[in-house]
Amino acid sequence: MSDTKHRSYHHGDLHRALLDTALGMLAADQTWTFTLREVARRTGVSHAAPYKHFEDKDALLRELARIGFVRLEQAMAQALSSGPPSMREKFVAGAQACIAFAQHNPGLYRLMFSADADKGADPRLHEAAMATFGVLLRLLEKGQQDGSFRPVSIPALAAASWAQVHGLAMLAMNGQLLEEKVGPDPVRAALDVLLDGLCCKV
Repeated sequence: MSDTKHRSYHHGDLHRALLDTALGMLAADQTWTFTLREVARRTGVSHAAPYKHFEDKDALLRELARIGFVRLEQAMAQALSSGPPSMREKFVAGAQACIAFAQHNPGLYRLMFSADADKGADPRLHEAAMATFGVLLRLLEKGQQDGSFRPVSIPALAAASWAQVHGLAMLAMNGQLLEEKVGPDPVRAALDVLLDGLCCKV
């Protein structure tokens, strides 16, 4: 056990250390087929130690997914706050932030939307996922209020928007947005097509 891990363990930071280790493994392998025993070994603690913080591997995976949603929400909110003033361009900035997050964190992003991240089994995970979705909902609501977006059902607008952005994120992550298929700037082109349908005609 390294001195750093030893100090972290005795300072009561084992929970954080286990999560950091698991996040690192997820980033390296882009899968979550690892075991709690392997996470413990790489953290430098006994194989029983993780069970003091996580009931089982599923609980650890749900916490990793929750962290992912928190980070995604922060990335999207930052993009919206620092982006251009128009609602159309704010939408693009938020969508691009989501897609960039997926590309930089492919294993984590896949876990967040997998069946292994059972949001119904963890209220905190559900809350984090809904908070991330709330970034989109608030943007659409503000866009309707200032006349930028069409005055139709917010849930319908949100479903269309989320499906498009999530689909682009998955395609980008998998290296499937090839120029010979979808042109030189497929993300922006696809978002413009979406926004032509969302935005009010002037």
